[in-house]
Amino acid sequence: AACIAGVFSLEDGLRLIAERGRLMGSLPSEGAMAAVFAEEALVLEAIAPYQNAISIAAVNGPTQTVISGTRQAVAAVLERLEEDCITTHPLNVSHAFHSHLMEPILNTFEETASQVKFFAPTLPLISNVTGQMVQPQEILDASYWRNHIRQPVRFYQGMQTLADAGYELFLEIGPTDTMIGMGKRCLPKGTGTWLASLKKDESEWRSLLNSLATLYVSGWDVNWAGFDRNYP
Repeated sequence: AACIAGVFSLEDGLRLIAERGRLMGSLPSEGAMAAVFAEEALVLEAIAPYQNAISIAAVNGPTQTVISGTRQAVAAVLERLEEDCITTHPLNVSHAFHSHLMEPILNTFEETASQVKFFAPTLPLISNVTGQMVQPQEILDASYWRNHIRQPVRFYQGMQTLADAGYELFLEIGPTDTMIGMGKRCLPKGTGTWLASLKKDESEWRSLLNSLATLYVSGWDVNWAGFDRNYP
């Protein structure tokens, strides 16, 4: 999203993603993550006794919070939550992302990111770190991308920011439509039009054409000359 918004070039974006993945993969395969179907405030209270061992990794909805940390701490918190009849779901992950277990790679990643030339976004962009719109002339620099590894993903707040700004059309650009389900849970039932680029159990062209058809009958302009152009 930052790349499309002009924050950095495609080449630099690929470089950051590759280095981020390489560094994360170099860490010991330890730690655990779990989804907790409860609001953030309740989860914060549950993890309070384990401040140095567990973190909030993501807030994906009003009652969907992800925790991340050492296996023992995560297991203890899940046991307590389940005793209080709160549904939890351990996640199948290689590492405890967005937790203190990521800290050994932060300095190295920031050094790599500091070599990238960053620009103010040329399109409206919402930060996953704050859940708020990036302000004009605000530069998402190397320090920001360092925090992006460690801080919680504020998906729920980001969806609320979009809704408050009046957006009603939501297009997921990705290999599945997983985020659409998450997005819908963040907003009142019946809000908006939700379109997928690709779906897991549907052919690529059918997914793309169904979304294009929805846009067309909703009154959006379609560049039919571009649509009908040869692949090259």
